[in-house]
Amino acid sequence: MSRPALLAHDLVRIRGGRRILDGFSLTAAPGRRIGLIGENGVGKTTLLRLLAGVDQPDAGRVTRPDDLGFLHQEMPFDARATLSTVLDDALREPRAALAELDRLTAQLGRTPDGSPDHAALLETYARALEHAQEMQAWDADRSAAITLGGLGLDRVPRDRTLGSLSGGQRGRLALAALLVRRPGALLLDEPTNHLDDDAADFVARRVRDLPGAVVLAGHDRAFLDAVCTEVIDLDPAPGGGPVRYGGNYTDYRAAQRAEYRRWERRYAGEQEELEDLRRAAGVTAHRLAPDRGRTDHEKMGYGHRGGRVQRQISRRARDAARRLAELEREAIAAPPRPLSFRPGPVTAATEAAGGHGADHLVSLHDVHVPGRLARLRLDVGPGERLLVTGDNGAGKSTLLWVLAGRLPARGEMYRSPGLTTGLLPQDTGFAHPERTAREIYARVLGTRRAEEVPLLSLGLLSEADAGLPVHRLSAGQRRRLALALLVARPPQLLLLDEPTNHLSPRLCDELEEALGGGPGAVVVASHDRWLRGRWRGREVRLSPAGE
Repeated sequence: MSRPALLAHDLVRIRGGRRILDGFSLTAAPGRRIGLIGENGVGKTTLLRLLAGVDQPDAGRVTRPDDLGFLHQEMPFDARATLSTVLDDALREPRAALAELDRLTAQLGRTPDGSPDHAALLETYARALEHAQEMQAWDADRSAAITLGGLGLDRVPRDRTLGSLSGGQRGRLALAALLVRRPGALLLDEPTNHLDDDAADFVARRVRDLPGAVVLAGHDRAFLDAVCTEVIDLDPAPGGGPVRYGGNYTDYRAAQRAEYRRWERRYAGEQEELEDLRRAAGVTAHRLAPDRGRTDHEKMGYGHRGGRVQRQISRRARDAARRLAELEREAIAAPPRPLSFRPGPVTAATEAAGGHGADHLVSLHDVHVPGRLARLRLDVGPGERLLVTGDNGAGKSTLLWVLAGRLPARGEMYRSPGLTTGLLPQDTGFAHPERTAREIYARVLGTRRAEEVPLLSLGLLSEADAGLPVHRLSAGQRRRLALALLVARPPQLLLLDEPTNHLSPRLCDELEEALGGGPGAVVVASHDRWLRGRWRGREVRLSPAGE
């Protein structure tokens, strides 16, 4: 039994006078799993809502399977419904398929082989059997129990009401119900939010096993890599519009790097041609100057050849000037510079804090914060890369605040004289939110440094966002501003708390590469599985303060 594809044709969505989607088309065939990536605000969630029919496009159309699941739809149950009610609804179709097979089996038993209805009844039974097999109906109840276990819900009593569950539990239950249903097409928006590593791996296996089309939007690069058969980058390409890549996230990264290298080569070649044309135009213009005197070797034949030579030079000058004008009009934009830390001048304090003579920038001896951070011994040396991991509540953020000198702690702590530190917290605030991002950037860095490293050159905020008051920026944009300040003038000890939150996958990749060669020591606390799986420095895992 063939499943229908999920189709979108020339979708346009305008909101607040801005075209979020402009003529977007998509074919999601059964068995294909398409990842949507891009900067925040580029339209990932908007597209999923249009595909689901929750929102309507300003133009274009969507053709979707009747049985479509959308993770961010509210579950059709009130707070008094129980977990058992949700599961029964998810299992309704496979149970109905089995009941239909039982009915047809009994009817076949009552229908003689030679009767006129027997052949038609056999054909109906075959279709019903194929449908039940596609739904894995015989295994549905066992699969539901496994799914609850994989998402950490197996110990929740089946008679618990939805109102008594936490927000995270309700979200995992909604995801579990969709995986149990095995819909004809599935739409997922950030499906691994609030999932631990094991649960995220479990969901990836289940999603890969679905027979229908899957379209998902997410920042979890490890999940995109494990699940996707295609990736669509919704960020505008140099030629304009989204770009579709075959393969998983690793394949997407390889294609992006190859495209960037081609862009660099084209730009370099064009700049070389432009320079040659400017030189040629300048030389011929000089030779055509009306008051230029004749050189000695030109005087003998000047009267005879002068007019012809001047005409030839004039023609070459016109040709060079015309080609130069055309090329300058259609010049390729310079490829954006990847994110990188911009070290300032070396000072005596810098050398004292981060020089090769210092054994440690910071040393902690039995340092602890009651109820928040267990006793810890830790040394951070110059240039070190340290990853801090641990379960929620283990004190990762607390440790970063202690290292930054912003939170008092018990125990002995040594800090190198003159040490400069910079902290990127999870929640970012600024003292004067009525000022624009550009104004705050200049005031914090100083006018000279802000001119040396312009805010827009970092690629973290757009020109429009840089001109907005900070209180009008999203939480993610405020974190980008805070990160920009650290990138423009990096400290000797850089402390990053969940640095990839609110960043696009591409920008996360750039940040990780920048950390590898950035100045000073770096301490990162992160749940990001992609980052943790590729970390090349030391790792410290914290235990909860109560242990």
